[in-house]
This record gives sequence, structure tokens and C-alpha cells, in this order.
Amino acid sequence: MTESAEDRASWDTEELPEGEEKVAAVQSMFDAIAPKYDRLNRIISFRLDVRWRRRAVRDLALPAGSVVLDLASGTGDLCLDLARGGVQPISVDLSFGMLSADRSGEPRVQADILRLPVPDRSVDGVTCGFALRNLIDLPTFFDELRRVVRPGGRIALLDVSVPSNAVVRWGNNIYFGKVVPRIGAALSDGAAYRYLPKSVAYLPDASEMLDALRDAGFEDATHAQLSGGLTQLMVGTRT
Repeated sequence: MTESAEDRASWDTEELPEGEEKVAAVQSMFDAIAPKYDRLNRIISFRLDVRWRRRAVRDLALPAGSVVLDLASGTGDLCLDLARGGVQPISVDLSFGMLSADRSGEPRVQADILRLPVPDRSVDGVTCGFALRNLIDLPTFFDELRRVVRPGGRIALLDVSVPSNAVVRWGNNIYFGKVVPRIGAALSDGAAYRYLPKSVAYLPDASEMLDALRDAGFEDATHAQLSGGLTQLMVGTRT
């Protein structure tokens, strides 16, 4: 399905969308870029995305056979890594286009990850890769993680970051602000790859997110910057 001009305009704007407009924009955008999403990820990240996902699975540190929800699962990359790590992933995404392109072969469901269709304390863990900035309410999301993860269960949340080193930050701003949109326009959807680098502005700073996670019941939550601060990883245990 091709997105309408109205849908495209909802994410191809100078000002980032908010509220329900953001939800609709994100869903339409990921439906549109799903067929080439994996290829672009590998090219844009120089395959560092593979390393980041494997680190998230390692730090999740759950025993074999654990049931793990992979939220905003996209085309199933993280589900593949989870399965290789011996756990049982379930793929959850708002975008039907992404779920249609899922190649993991794992169970999948279309759902809003702020309102998960699973019982309380029913899973052993949760992963989420590069989607926190696409949510409209992070505290609500963290509360939902507390609801669905059993006590003693674990979470691992990946997203982009702003490097603390000034030189790395300068280079990152040029690459993601100027080069990535051109690659996206050439190989996929230029509007989407203009939006994605800007969307890091949605994220609160690390200390604020850690405080919210701890308030939500993940009292040992920690934060790490990966690859010089290009990416961040938060992990924690359900109290």
C-alpha cells in the first residue's frame, strides 16, 4: 500500500509531530519503508546495528526458554538474535507493513505497545530496539513494562543517542543530518530518512529516563552509551 500525500506530509515537516498525529505519522512511515528497512539499517550503521542488538540480548541475561516480548519489532532482526540466544521471542509492532516483512518466523501481533494485549506479569522479559523516540508517552510505556514483566524479569531498551564527545557529536550531526537523508532518498523514502535523524529530539536525557524506569519498578536500571555514544542501552530487573 502506498501512503497518501497527506500521510507523507505528516512526517515530512520541519516541526516534529506530537500526540495522535505522531502515532499516525510513525505508523504510516514504517509501513512505507518496511520493504527496504533492513538493507538501509545495515548501510547507514555500517552494520553496527548488528553489534548493538547482540549486546542488548547479552545484557538481557535471561535463561534459555524465557518468553520475551520484542516491542516495535520491525522486521524481526532482534527476534532473530533473541532466538539464537535461546529465548522465545514474540514480535509486537504497530506497523502492519513491518510485521508483513518480518522474517524471523516467530509469533507476531499488531498492537500499540503502550497498551499491550497480554496479561499482567505474563512474560520473562522485554526488548525494544530504536523505538523509544517514536512513542508519545515514555512513563506510560515504562509502566506497561512493569505490568507485563514478572518480578525478576528483565528489560533491554536500545535507542539512538547524542554523543557526549564534541567531535564525535559534530561528525554524527553531519552524517545523520545530511548524508543519511540522501541515502534514504536514493534507496527508500527520503521523507522518512529526513524525519528519523531529527526524531532523537523526542528523547529525554538519560538521567530522566533512568529515573522514570526506576519509578516504574526497575530499581536497578542502568544506562550505557555504545559506539562512542551513537547508541544507548538501558537494562533493568523488575522489582
